Amino acid sequence: MYRGNWRGIRETYEAWWARGLERPVFQVYYPAAGNGAAVEFDQWSFLKYKDNLGHLRRLLEAFADSGCCAGDAFPGLFLNLGPGVLAACFSGYLDYDDFNQTAWFEKPQSWEEVEELAFEETNHWWQYLQSVTRMCADAAKDRFILGMTDIGGILDVLASLRGTENLLMDLLSVPDRVNRMRRRLLEGWHRAYDALAPIIAGVQQGTSSWLRIWCPGRYYPFQCDFCAMISPAMFESFVVPDVQEQCRRLGHGIYHLDGPGQVAHVDLLLEIPELDGIQWVPGSGNPQCDSPRYFPMYEKILGKGKLLVLQSFDDWRNIPGMLKALPNRGLLFSVNVADREEARAFLESVGM
Repeated sequence: MYRGNWRGIRETYEAWWARGLERPVFQVYYPAAGNGAAVEFDQWSFLKYKDNLGHLRRLLEAFADSGCCAGDAFPGLFLNLGPGVLAACFSGYLDYDDFNQTAWFEKPQSWEEVEELAFEETNHWWQYLQSVTRMCADAAKDRFILGMTDIGGILDVLASLRGTENLLMDLLSVPDRVNRMRRRLLEGWHRAYDALAPIIAGVQQGTSSWLRIWCPGRYYPFQCDFCAMISPAMFESFVVPDVQEQCRRLGHGIYHLDGPGQVAHVDLLLEIPELDGIQWVPGSGNPQCDSPRYFPMYEKILGKGKLLVLQSFDDWRNIPGMLKALPNRGLLFSVNVADREEARAFLESVGM
């Protein structure tokens, strides 16, 4: 099931979540040579082939053989309809841009229009999300782990509905209106999660997401990309309560700390007792996770007893040095290498 020694791999993740694993988790991925499905299937296939479900189903059947895993990695599929698809579940608007390989949800509306929006069961994108989740679950059983779609960050979704610049001004001018809509979006978020989770639970134990981390219970990588533009005081008022409540309602949570603009909020995140850990993403054009410039932040996160997820590196050969410089308990490294030989070399370099 999934890959050899799944029981042992599952126990590794259980221990990691419980802060009982003395070593880091090491996920290693590399492509399967000569596999056509690996070339054709990509993260946008669910939008590319939305109107060709037969072809999408064939790609899903081939997915388990499209890549290889080593170390603590497992075959995991992320059901991607774009970052923050909850916005489409309220507005009905999703614009897939095949040329730029992305999906757009932002369609600024007046407050009166936003407040009229509702998460209707008949919403076209919500219907599609449920049906494609069932399709993925059918293909996944005993072959790969299915990850929850990217429902989105609460303020990120509101920025899609209201417009980013408008929302920045709204935080100052109409905070009560923002807070009322936050609550509605939060309830819609959990409605989506609670409806999709049983479909996935019908074919696998535990949960996963676009992070490709397996959890024995329910978890999610919470985020607020919008928060790179606001102060820590605003983050404490408009973001922390949602992250705290979502962690409490699910049981587990990792925060997706995306780019230097969010570093100012680390201290507030570390004070959320329900939050298990942080995933650090340095952002394009910056030194990646193996840069020593980030080590003081890593030590702060790990020193607070939080988990730390690192998934982008300038050179995986720097990771053994990181193990000597940092506490190992609570770390997770995910690396992509060229082939089986590189995978073996990496695992040997970290003592596995």
